Amino acid sequence: MFTPKYPAPDTAPPPATTPPTANTPVPTAPPPAPAAPISNRPVVQLTPGSALALAAGGGAVVLVVGAVLVSLLLAVAITATSVAVVAVVLRSLLKDIDKHR
Repeated sequence: MFTPKYPAPDTAPPPATTPPTANTPVPTAPPPAPAAPISNRPVVQLTPGSALALAAGGGAVVLVVGAVLVSLLLAVAITATSVAVVAVVLRSLLKDIDKHR
């Protein structure tokens, strides 16, 4: 049950092991490179209109992401300011309570 299952060994015939003879021609030039396979994928062609739409869409995405990041930074800054004001007011109130005793 827990023994590994190996794939079947390769059944290809062994390569020819005949030694070259004196009559065997020696190749002088390397064989030509194989041609690139033809792809079945469609080719994307950008027309001027689609390139303009793509650039406008990218610009809109950059503007939206920038606006979100700036608003988050502004929210953090407002929260920090309000916490600082509350801390100063509480310190002042506690100081006045200690003076009246």
